[in-house]
Amino acid sequence: MTKTWFVTGTSRGLGRSFVEAALTRGDRVAAAARDITSLDDLVAAHGEALLPLTLDVTDKAAVFEAVARAKQHFGGLDVVVNNAGYAQIGAIEELTEQELRDQLETNVFGAIWVVQAALPHLREQGGGHIIQMSSAAGLFAMPLGGAYHISKWSLEAMNDSLAQEVAEFGIRVTVVEPAGFATRSGKNPNPLDNGHMATLNPAYDGLRGRLAGVMKDQPAGDPASAAQALLKIVDAENPPLRVLFGQGFYGRLQQVYADRLKTWSDWQGLSAEAHGAHAG
Repeated sequence: MTKTWFVTGTSRGLGRSFVEAALTRGDRVAAAARDITSLDDLVAAHGEALLPLTLDVTDKAAVFEAVARAKQHFGGLDVVVNNAGYAQIGAIEELTEQELRDQLETNVFGAIWVVQAALPHLREQGGGHIIQMSSAAGLFAMPLGGAYHISKWSLEAMNDSLAQEVAEFGIRVTVVEPAGFATRSGKNPNPLDNGHMATLNPAYDGLRGRLAGVMKDQPAGDPASAAQALLKIVDAENPPLRVLFGQGFYGRLQQVYADRLKTWSDWQGLSAEAHGAHAG
C-alpha cells in the first residue's frame, strides 16, 4: 500500500537515501531541506510523487506551513521522519552560548515543531508513524560531543513521552539510533573534522588526538542499506520504539547499561539514607 512521507534534512546523507528508497518503491514524499536544488534530479525522475519544500526547521511557523502544505498536496501523511540535524563539536568549556543554543534549536526544537505540526493531521486520520533520527550518541556520551549528546539525549526522552501520549490515537513512534554512516563522499564522517567546531582550547588537544584515533576505526554503514531497513520498520505491524542502525556500538551499549545498573545497585544504601530510611 502506497505511503506518503514527510522527511526533513533531505539534501544529502541518510535523509536523501530515505527519500530515494521511498520513491523507488512507489511511495510519495514531501522532502524538506534548506537547499532543495539537490533534489532536482529526483524531481525529474519521479515528478509529482515528490514535493520538494525549502525549510529551516528552526523556523516554527515555516515548519507548520510546510507540513500543512504536504498534507494538502498529498491528501494525508503516513510517515513523518525527523532527520534534520548536525553535530556541534567541542568540549563543554569551549562551547559558546550561541553554539549550544543553535545546536538545540535545530536538533531538539526543530524536531518538536515537526511533531507538533504533524500530530493534528495524524490524529484526524486515525494513525501514522513518527520516525525520529537520534544516534548512538543519544544512548551514551563521549568527550568533546557534549552539545550533540545533550540534543540527542533530549530527543530520546521526548520521544519516550510522545510514544505514550499518542498510542491511543493509533500513532506509532520509532527512534532510530544510527552508528557511523558513510554520508559524505562515501566516507564515514569524522565528527572531529566538520563545519561545526568550537574555538579550540589547547588544554584539550591531547584528548582530541586520542579520540580522533578511536573514531577513525569505527565501521562506516551504507546509507542505502539503512534506507531499506527503514522501509521494513514503517511496514512492520508492530514497529520497535527503538532500533540501532549499523554496527560498532552494541557491545559498548551493553557495557554502559550494565555499569549504570551496577552503580545504582552498589549505592542503594546511600540512596536509602537520602530518603531518610535504612537499607534493608
